[in-house]
Amino acid sequence: MKSFASLSPEGASTSAHEEAYRYLSHAIRMGHMKPGDRLVADDIANSIGMSRMPVREAFRRLASEGLLVMPPNRGALVRELSEGEVIEVFEMRAVLEGLAAAMAAKRYVQADVDDLVDLLSKMKRCGPDLSGWITAHRRFHERFCAISGAHRLMEQISSLHSIVEPLMRIWLENNNPSPFLQEHHEQLLTSLQSGDPDKLEREMRSHVRETAESIAEAMRQNLLAGAKPRRAA
Repeated sequence: MKSFASLSPEGASTSAHEEAYRYLSHAIRMGHMKPGDRLVADDIANSIGMSRMPVREAFRRLASEGLLVMPPNRGALVRELSEGEVIEVFEMRAVLEGLAAAMAAKRYVQADVDDLVDLLSKMKRCGPDLSGWITAHRRFHERFCAISGAHRLMEQISSLHSIVEPLMRIWLENNNPSPFLQEHHEQLLTSLQSGDPDKLEREMRSHVRETAESIAEAMRQNLLAGAKPRRAA
């Protein structure tokens, strides 16, 4: 852990806030901090060697991104998603990633294909390493969509991935990735190379929605610890 003592007060505050944000964001996305967990600023500040103010700033930033909720006088809680919220987030992902894929079909070059092939190979090599698979899976989707060159669109897609990534990790703890998932991703790459934007957009939307349906079904059956089976009002 680097020391913040040598930084100027303004620089220390900025750097400490970013350090706290990255620490918390990673812990939540990796599933080390589970949905419903209560986070105490003082405890986290002590564990990473800083004052509580930058931790509180990180709490507010993560709350604005949908990863935390901050009830009055209760610190912060890792956000729990209802079934309805999960469906909403994945539906947004389906539409936005479908749009990005359609744009990518018109812009890709061989270097993009090579990167995606490499990420597919990483996913395949992960085997029982579910954490590694999810990380490679997210990178595949973000690299695929980044071919669109639409930076604002990518910011929205990345934010949506962060919201559901903790739940996907819980889901995969109970359901190993289906071999068909690898085939689905390989088909997306094949369709990219065909250069048909409409076909690729339909396939990307369908692919994202299938994952949403599987997770929602697991929530209805109470198979996901820390996930609420209720429907959003």
